[in-house]
Amino acid sequence: MPMHRGWRGARNSRPAIRFALLLGLLACSAGPALAAAAKPDFGPNVFIFDPSMPSAEIQQQIDKVYAVQRGNKFGPERNAFLFLPGNYSIDVPVGFNTQVLGLGASPDSVHISGNVHADASWKNNNATTTFWRAAEGFSVTPTGGTMQWAVSQAIPFRRMHVRGNIVLHQNNGSASGGWMSDSLVDGNVGSGSQQQWISRNSEWGSWTGANWNMVFVGVPNSPPGEWPNPPYTKVALTPIVREKPFLQVDAQGNYSVRVPSLVTNTAGITWHAGSTPGKSIPIDRFYIAHPGIDTAATINAQLASGKNLLFTPGIYEVTEPIRVTRPNTVVMGLGFATLRPIDGTAAMTTADVDGLILAGLLFDAGPASSPVLLEVGPEGSKANHAKNPISLHDVFFRVGGAGVGRAVVNLRINSNDTIVDHTWIWRADHGAGVGWNLNTSANGLVVNGNNVTVYGLFVEHHQEFQVLWNGNGGRTYFYQSEIPYDPPDQASYTSGLDAKGVRIDGWASYKVADRVTTHEAWGLGIYSVFRHPNVVLTRAIEVPVNPNVRFHSMITLCLGDKGEIGNVIDDAGGPTSIHPRVTPKVTQFP
Repeated sequence: MPMHRGWRGARNSRPAIRFALLLGLLACSAGPALAAAAKPDFGPNVFIFDPSMPSAEIQQQIDKVYAVQRGNKFGPERNAFLFLPGNYSIDVPVGFNTQVLGLGASPDSVHISGNVHADASWKNNNATTTFWRAAEGFSVTPTGGTMQWAVSQAIPFRRMHVRGNIVLHQNNGSASGGWMSDSLVDGNVGSGSQQQWISRNSEWGSWTGANWNMVFVGVPNSPPGEWPNPPYTKVALTPIVREKPFLQVDAQGNYSVRVPSLVTNTAGITWHAGSTPGKSIPIDRFYIAHPGIDTAATINAQLASGKNLLFTPGIYEVTEPIRVTRPNTVVMGLGFATLRPIDGTAAMTTADVDGLILAGLLFDAGPASSPVLLEVGPEGSKANHAKNPISLHDVFFRVGGAGVGRAVVNLRINSNDTIVDHTWIWRADHGAGVGWNLNTSANGLVVNGNNVTVYGLFVEHHQEFQVLWNGNGGRTYFYQSEIPYDPPDQASYTSGLDAKGVRIDGWASYKVADRVTTHEAWGLGIYSVFRHPNVVLTRAIEVPVNPNVRFHSMITLCLGDKGEIGNVIDDAGGPTSIHPRVTPKVTQFP
């Protein structure tokens, strides 16, 4: 319209009008290609669906991928389904290594009528091995009124709108913990047999169900009751977070990555007004990496040139670390893009700079032992990032399972003020290359930085401390951990002597170093499944006794028929047992 106002004020405007109309006619005759933005090359493992496509055609492609991914727990295939804004009537089963994304600024921009579901991947409705799949950024009206999301670890459920109910299990079969954030459920959330669960900044009509430990952070309609009966751990406000970056497409077909704003002391979803507050980065400011083509060297050259980085789905075998060094760089993966170091190096390292964002990546250890898989900031990092912290979102780790993998530390955080927003750090207990001397890993998470905040911390089966926290001011909201199944004997699983000279059997799952003076954690569950006799763990959580080192809502369980955990935290709580079943709980410590 400003052009029209200019025409009316110009002399000899008729020739200009005729020329402008001629250009318009030429543009129309050229077809939509002239007006539409170029579609990024996301590679063959990403499928972009348009609401104008026949539903049968979309369904055929989804079913073809699911036929591969339904039981493909450790396979190399990776996929992402991207839905352009509009309405769809389809069934979307979400298999392993599959991410389903809506591309609208709001979840309500993409609406799916039909089933979107994650199903139990084991017999007897057992969802305890339903891993590595995601639903993000769309709304769904489920067939029959209830969406089934029977899942366990590494299952992002973000920016979703369920126009009905959702259940977090399949026919009350076993399920082992999951994640929900920035999501709205109009009806009821039925947790059923879920062992643990974290919901952050989400809203619903109602919540029913409880098992071992259900954690609600920044949830305005948390269910009534308090730990331990029912086992609800509630924190009214999320102290500091930025939501995970996401792909979006505007009406002209322009792709960008939305980077949500850093917010403090929040409750509920970010998108009540439509879009999530933040900034948008055009896709042409990202280098789009492709598996089998890009190497660490080509990727590092692009990062050094000033590009952000987007990994398309697949496995990237790297012979040197990917180095993220510039402030405010965004690195994100689609479809569980996987980084695998093959020469005993780190897979990725970062500088100690403001505003780095890492999202949607799976780090898979290679056969040569890596000293660390992902290191955030170099050793000795000192910078203050409180105003613009580094953040990690849906960053997952695996040692073994797909083959022999080895690492000393999976994730080491040296930078102060880092935020971790959902991680599963897993030494495999099943699959290929699994054994006490095969898939070796000392620690899942080591935190050296100060004022590090973690939401949704899942760490399992490592051979020493699952978590070792050396920095001050740390906070953890939700912790789920199974200690290793496979110590062959007590001599192989003994961490030394305590301050009193008494032998400590095993390694505490969550260890706060003796020199730490401030730390706080909410909602912890730690389990044992020892497979060999005469192996025990002295204590699940080990902390210095200090009034500023505080823990809330803890439970320990012995799930097998061997061994025990002697105490929940330090010398408090008492032992687990199977006969009779005893599951010690501690509400506050100290």
